[in-house]
Amino acid sequence: MIGMEQVRKLAKDLTKTYPRSPREMLGGYVIAARCADKCRAFLLGINGEYNYWPCSLASLLFAYTGIAPDQFKEVVATGATDEELGTWLKVHSKVQDRQAIIEWNNKMRDLRLSEMAPSVQAYMEDYIPKYVPTHRPVYTYFDVYDLEEKRF
Repeated sequence: MIGMEQVRKLAKDLTKTYPRSPREMLGGYVIAARCADKCRAFLLGINGEYNYWPCSLASLLFAYTGIAPDQFKEVVATGATDEELGTWLKVHSKVQDRQAIIEWNNKMRDLRLSEMAPSVQAYMEDYIPKYVPTHRPVYTYFDVYDLEEKRF
């Protein structure tokens, strides 16, 4: 399968390394590059402890863009590069207003745990002490992942 060969070339082995930060952009969206990493790894069975779907971060992206997780996965499975995925996201997103996307990206970057759904807050209450270094404060939702994955 040509698509899977290309996926293999682009994939990160998440049993050995981390996916990209949720802050990293793809197609003009935060979270999307991380979703691509996790989806490629999932398709190849090298996702380790990372889930492509369901995923609370991905759910934010998919809810905003109106793109279904299976749609995204189908495009990733073709071997689409980041550039091709970014173009596809831009075309298929229900949101076409650039300013609205910029505002959503900033909202996601600033999202505090106290602003999350109660179920996510409860999950993070146990997750943070287990996976985030205790000497590092968590200010935003993205901080959880960047601290755990040693980006800062």
